[in-house]
Amino acid sequence: MKTHATRSWSQLAARVLDGHRLSRDDALAVLSADDDDLPDLLAAAFTVRRRYFGRQVQLYFLENAKSGLCPEDCGYCSQSAVSDAPIDRYALKDTDALLAGARDAAESRARTYCIVASGRGPSDNEVDRLAESVERIKDETGLHICCCLGLLTLDQARTLKAAGVDRINHNLNTSRRCYDSICSTHTYDDRLATLHAARDAGLELCCGLIVGMRETDEDLVDVSLELVELDVESIPVNFLNPIPGTPLEGTHQLDPRYCLKVLSLFRLMHPSTEIRIAGGRELNLRSLQPLGLYAANSIFVSDYLTTPGQPASEDYRMIEDLGFEIAAPPGVLSGAEK
Repeated sequence: MKTHATRSWSQLAARVLDGHRLSRDDALAVLSADDDDLPDLLAAAFTVRRRYFGRQVQLYFLENAKSGLCPEDCGYCSQSAVSDAPIDRYALKDTDALLAGARDAAESRARTYCIVASGRGPSDNEVDRLAESVERIKDETGLHICCCLGLLTLDQARTLKAAGVDRINHNLNTSRRCYDSICSTHTYDDRLATLHAARDAGLELCCGLIVGMRETDEDLVDVSLELVELDVESIPVNFLNPIPGTPLEGTHQLDPRYCLKVLSLFRLMHPSTEIRIAGGRELNLRSLQPLGLYAANSIFVSDYLTTPGQPASEDYRMIEDLGFEIAAPPGVLSGAEK
């Protein structure tokens, strides 16, 4: 299927805004749209994005709080046990280091500070230390806090919630069908269990995927439909960076136009959910990066976990050139909100 056979993209956007949920056929049609249809598809995605988010772009700042030292075998990850990538390896950072990162996040005009720790999951001691750090970060900066710590128990999630953590990031990464092809040391259901524990603790959910790991269009639609059922608050859409030394090095199945179709799919299927262009943005979207913000409403600013991003000044310029605005930090009203 190369075009949307039953209706125009603008008509589909109008139906979405009237409460229509994309069917599997709708979703597959978006991913297989002809490149000539891409401007119309992006316009449709922007119609939906504008309804819920206007022209605002939310900035996230990543802090790699614990690097490497991971026993898991996730094929995409430079920090995994099966990776030979030359990365820094260190134990969990102390409160002063995490607080310094939070100050950098605030100076970078980020709304959300993402604390990420490698490993299968944190020990109770690590959770307690992170809880103490989060309390200080909240007191000083007021930033929205998202933690990505691997597999969590309900008690650990409750401890984080009580400390002031707002949101847990735990990605599904790919479809249930594909999961065993990228990881064997934990399961898709293990990931779902962590998401349910976080939700039961009263935490918001940030959950997304990595596109470009030899999956099919059907797999991407499966993940998107699963996220509808989970009713997550935020969806990071990562595009594979096939880091040398990882099992997926040399995997190149993406082009910028397809990446834009993926972002359009997630906007149309999740109209009011925050959609973030996450890892691999610069590498895979290349000169078409700005167009991604017609569908997505959030990006990371500065670096990723073990790979660099483009300078923050370039992100600010990109947003300004689009006529968009950076969403104000927590507690500060933007021009659109006043």
